[in-house]
Amino acid sequence: MHQTKFPIRLIRMVAGLFFFAVGIVMTINANIGLAPWDVFHQGLSNVLGITMGQASIMVGAAVVAVDYFLGEKIGIGTLGNMVLIGLFIDFLMLNNLIPQMQVFWAGVLQMVIGLFVIGVASFLYIGAGMGCGPRDGLMVALLKKTGRSVSLVRGVLEGGALLLGWLLGGTAGVGTVITAFLTGPMVQLAFKVLRFDVKGVRHTYLNEDVKALGKVLRGR
Repeated sequence: MHQTKFPIRLIRMVAGLFFFAVGIVMTINANIGLAPWDVFHQGLSNVLGITMGQASIMVGAAVVAVDYFLGEKIGIGTLGNMVLIGLFIDFLMLNNLIPQMQVFWAGVLQMVIGLFVIGVASFLYIGAGMGCGPRDGLMVALLKKTGRSVSLVRGVLEGGALLLGWLLGGTAGVGTVITAFLTGPMVQLAFKVLRFDVKGVRHTYLNEDVKALGKVLRGR
């Protein structure tokens, strides 16, 4: 994937982040409880009087700083994830582009579809090979530092985000449980449908992508 022309990879990354935001807003507007990180974002937005998207950007920036401190490489995709998903979330929510469900089972259906959309978005975004998102980078960094299992590290991170968000007034519920158990399988289903092998992706990072961007700007 790193041999694909830089502009094409960049467009694919941005498209993936947009659809990632679509999937997130679908799960939020399902109205049956939020994913753990979104409980935290909502709690922050309530306390600080900011939007969900702004809270997402704030948390992402803090996590990127921790990633860098722990020695993880930062890519354009990492920074794009940090900023663009939050901007897209606000664009979708403030313009009411995705309906809010008022019936429980309609909410469950919208949440499941939203998780599949996140899977398709992950295919686009990860497949661009421009670095992983801040939260995934933190998980990888902690895996390297602690030597613990993926399930334990991810569980601690998401459990901590959920607890903090709940204490700040974020909304947990049935949807929180659904996202905890179904996000992985739905992303895996999307990868299977799209015949995407995530292990075959070779990521590039800021130093490489800055060079590639320079070549594009010079017309080479």
